[in-house]
Amino acid sequence: MRDPQPGSPSAPAPPELTATALARITELAHREAGLHIPPAKAAMVRTRLIRRLRLLRCGDFDAYCDLVDSPAGRDELATMISSLTTNVSHFFRENHHFEVFRAKALPALIDAARGGRRVRIWSAGCSNGQEPYSIAMTMLEAGMPRDADVRVLGTDIDPNVVNFAKAAQYPGPMLANVPDHLRDRYFDPIDADPDGALAAGSALRDITRFRVLNLISAWPMRGQFDAIFCRNVVIYFDQPTQDRLWPRFARALNPDGWLFLGHSERVSEHAGRFFRSVGITAYERTSAEVPASTPELEPQ
Repeated sequence: MRDPQPGSPSAPAPPELTATALARITELAHREAGLHIPPAKAAMVRTRLIRRLRLLRCGDFDAYCDLVDSPAGRDELATMISSLTTNVSHFFRENHHFEVFRAKALPALIDAARGGRRVRIWSAGCSNGQEPYSIAMTMLEAGMPRDADVRVLGTDIDPNVVNFAKAAQYPGPMLANVPDHLRDRYFDPIDADPDGALAAGSALRDITRFRVLNLISAWPMRGQFDAIFCRNVVIYFDQPTQDRLWPRFARALNPDGWLFLGHSERVSEHAGRFFRSVGITAYERTSAEVPASTPELEPQ
């Protein structure tokens, strides 16, 4: 006999998200990833997590909270965080940033690379990899030498999207924003794929690296970056978390380094001394010194 389907008269009603369970979930999400989830998002939380309860056979949200708040539930906690954020990205999203990057930042970086200096770019919150590969294409198209010491680092809190980015195999619809001549130059057909999927070619893969990273935790990277793309990420953080993040970004940037944010994000006023606006949500690092490491500037 087939099991009753959700919504049928004999199927059990989906569990409700109580105020207590919502408070536990939002506290866990904030503690683990700095996410700010207001009470008005309760319906969104329930909708996105109800499938996890069914898959894990959790009878209610309290049981689910017990799981993700336990040592045995660390993997599910990461899945919960991923479920509560939106991994929406595409190639050359907010293209004006790539235009600014190419016109204002890359000429000096290309000269530096030709002179033997290393060049490092960070895509913080890289999702499925479209942003790092877009950065790499922009650099190569602008004349960055293929044999230069150049790396584009993509990081994300979600291991699933990081693994997708490493595999670098994109179905046709995900490549819609990539011009034909760039597809031909930087992507390879996948044998026997009937849907027209393409894989990032060696020119892109040679200069990109990916790793799992929680932005509010310690950053293990050594050295500084010439540009940081952190777009449509800090909108998920509350103001205190954002305020701790800006000085960390400033410390992570080389002098005159670049910071690119999402269209609805802005550097907070108190951190404005570290950055000057040079375009729509595009910033250049100022010469202002970041105070020596202090508790309020460190990750929570």
